[in-house]
Amino acid sequence: MAVATVRTLPLEPWKPLQKKPLPAGRPREWYVSHNRRLKAMRLAIALLDSGVYHPSKADDDTIRSTAARLGVHAPSDATCRMVRTLIRSGR
Repeated sequence: MAVATVRTLPLEPWKPLQKKPLPAGRPREWYVSHNRRLKAMRLAIALLDSGVYHPSKADDDTIRSTAARLGVHAPSDATCRMVRTLIRSGR
């Protein structure tokens, strides 16, 4: 008989469980875009958890207030567009 293991979910899913160092030797643009994608993903998840399911409901002010609530620096316009794209593609 196989025994199923039970995993508990973290209480705050937007915080990383364990950080790993980024690979060395990449161009600076790669690190900037990588961190922007991670930030956009955290913000999109937080917005979806708070009930914002449509990109038109996620204006820049809503995204920036969510970032402030999470303790993240205010996102740029490009990051806000990326958040809306992630919400749109989640259908």
